Amino acid sequence: MHRFLRLLLRFVLAFILFALVLFSAGWWYFHPDFTVTPGIVYTTRNGRDLTLNVVRPANSSGACLLVMVSGKWKSDPRKFQPWMASSFLRQGLTVIPVTHLSQPEATIQEIVEDVHRAARFVRHHAKNYGIDPNRIGVFGGSSGGHLSLMLATSGGPGDPSAVDPVDRESSAVQAATVFYPVTDLLNLGPSTENLGDGGPPKSFRKSFGPKAEDLNEWKIIGHEVSPIYHVTKELPPIFIAHGDADTLVPLEQSVRFRQKAAEMGREVALTIRPEKKHGWPTMIWDAHLFAEWIAEHLK
Repeated sequence: MHRFLRLLLRFVLAFILFALVLFSAGWWYFHPDFTVTPGIVYTTRNGRDLTLNVVRPANSSGACLLVMVSGKWKSDPRKFQPWMASSFLRQGLTVIPVTHLSQPEATIQEIVEDVHRAARFVRHHAKNYGIDPNRIGVFGGSSGGHLSLMLATSGGPGDPSAVDPVDRESSAVQAATVFYPVTDLLNLGPSTENLGDGGPPKSFRKSFGPKAEDLNEWKIIGHEVSPIYHVTKELPPIFIAHGDADTLVPLEQSVRFRQKAAEMGREVALTIRPEKKHGWPTMIWDAHLFAEWIAEHLK
């Protein structure tokens, strides 16, 4: 009996020690060394300042990752915490979370314009942030994934005659990693947001402005803000993770985007997560894979 109790005690102590080591390792991993410059205003929209932060790791590689802080095309600076980007920071990426004015206060078209402005702003100030203007990636999920792909597909040269030097810069990115993005707003497929009338997603009827109520106008607007219609032979490398049980943004949105890229001779890596819906507990592992992938593509 005493021998059994001693063995049990050793087992319990070993388990506690293992748990402490695991906890310590986790705490260490999610607390990399970095500095933060918060609340940098990159533009204004409807009288509101729009901001980004610069989170720079101690071992900066010079590459940069724009993070689209967006869900349902709503954005709040408090929704991002540096620990969420630990995998990217540990790869030496300077992480720049970008927030925008939430719909319907801003239309989704305006939000797209503003994230282009954010990319131009970061590139213009690259030297100040210790980053290479030719090594900028982007990351986001859901509506943040949509905005990321809008940069990846339609980012490009600025206006050389613009008064503001920021607007002369390119908004192009060199790589993108995204979760379950909306890629084609004109063809929502089996999405629970599809009313079957050819119009905007049912929960976002007012998010594209009053003109979108006219189906003819909507076809123009939907085309304008759908990444799939802007895929060209200049498409940068893209890595997508999508669950095959997603009913909000069905997997076919990513599959058709990959097919369109293939038609242009561009490769889109697509990882399909079986039985996963719009988000899953092990996404942190996917973020780790994203970080390794994008660091490699931004060398």
